[in-house]
Amino acid sequence: MADPKGFMTTPRQDWPRRPVGERVRDWDEVYVPGALLPIISAQADRCMDCGVPFCHEACPLGNLIPEWNDLVSRDDWRAAAERLHATNNFPEFTGRLCPAPCEAGCVLAINQPAVTIKNVEVAIADRAWELGLAPPRPPDRLSGRTVAVVGSGPAGLAAAQQLTRAGHTVAVYEKDDRPGGLMRYGIPEFKMERRHLERRLDQMRAEGTRFRLSTAVGRDVGAAELRSRYDAVVIAAGATAWRELDVPGRELEGIWQAMEYLPLANRVCEGDLEESPLSAEGKHVVIVGGGDTGADCLGTAVRQRAASVTQLDIYGQPGADRDHEVEPWPTYPKIYRLSAAHEEADALGTAPSADADARLFAASTLHFTGDADGRVRELSLVEVDAGRREVPDSTRTLPADLVLLALGFSGPDRGDGLVDQLGLAMEPRGTIARDDGFATNVPGVFAAGDAARGASLIVWAIAEGRSVAAAVDRYLTGSSRLPAPIGPYDRPMAV
Repeated sequence: MADPKGFMTTPRQDWPRRPVGERVRDWDEVYVPGALLPIISAQADRCMDCGVPFCHEACPLGNLIPEWNDLVSRDDWRAAAERLHATNNFPEFTGRLCPAPCEAGCVLAINQPAVTIKNVEVAIADRAWELGLAPPRPPDRLSGRTVAVVGSGPAGLAAAQQLTRAGHTVAVYEKDDRPGGLMRYGIPEFKMERRHLERRLDQMRAEGTRFRLSTAVGRDVGAAELRSRYDAVVIAAGATAWRELDVPGRELEGIWQAMEYLPLANRVCEGDLEESPLSAEGKHVVIVGGGDTGADCLGTAVRQRAASVTQLDIYGQPGADRDHEVEPWPTYPKIYRLSAAHEEADALGTAPSADADARLFAASTLHFTGDADGRVRELSLVEVDAGRREVPDSTRTLPADLVLLALGFSGPDRGDGLVDQLGLAMEPRGTIARDDGFATNVPGVFAAGDAARGASLIVWAIAEGRSVAAAVDRYLTGSSRLPAPIGPYDRPMAV
């Protein structure tokens, strides 16, 4: 470490966000452009270069965090970019979208604010592009083997890039008109501008990866036919089967799934639509679900100038600090976090009845009430205790012209026929079954990412993509030098 006393002399300083009143008027990223570089070297100096760096264990990619922290503190961007890309194909994605379990595992976080690992990561990634340190890396020779990757989210893209660089001919099949999966049409532009995605896709095309767009495997091309055309197939289609809310009034108009609402807003940003047909403008919006997808809906509705926005979270409001008895370091704690969207809603007062920012905690939906035309107008809810039992005399109603369901995902969508046409074995929870080598019950077919793991973090998706690539490379050639950071049964650190 460049400064052995950095963690004692330098306080934590995060990448500053733009003023709320400014950023809610556009769809640009929420952070102040250019404000990270002036502070990041001193922040990297706070890394203690621990003898046992638990940040490694907390990150499924095995990122070499102390190494590139030291290099950034010395302004050696070339070496830092090399070490960062050694374990992560897309650090500019994770640096913007990952909730940073590595920071929860930072040894400094035992009794001080953690190192700003996520900010250091994104600074290296962006600097690498600025300095031309992320060129395409096409293979020296081709293997003559072909691989189809189904899905172009982070798991599919990571698998495709690794296999392409290993010399295999790879085609990525994507049902949407543009590649990227949820990074394209699920994640709002204010969290990650699409230019970062496009830049990586251009890099992959230059390396030789091919993209087959607007092609749903199972519907536009038969799954069995695809298997017969390629030496191996990787299923990385994501977990897109959303969970439903089975309460009275669900059939009313104006109640939509989050993944019906968010893609339309993103298509406006792409230039496909002038305005979203599901715009929240002038409406009282209620979001059911307290996770990241719900927060994405919140930030989107605020930018669409909703009359009010309230987010319901069935869990109680967490504390500001880690409960060391329940969630000891270095596990990822459930604490009160203020995302950019929640900060905006709080500053603008979008939900006057909320417990904090725009959220109502310990709230369970009872039913919806509609008008004579069959449109939703009210949501009735009740407060629940830690066991999700109703608290007496706690029923209340909220005005609701637009209700968005953000209740998570159970596994891959089986509507296209991919799973059934291949005859893939499934787990009881709705994900694709696989063995300890990422292989399904169908020879030559492998599964990775949320489709097999279940909905998870972007770092786990990329780690799965890298690991399945090593498994496929070994299947095709008998051995592999590709890294495999995780196994299919590995899970995050937990109590």
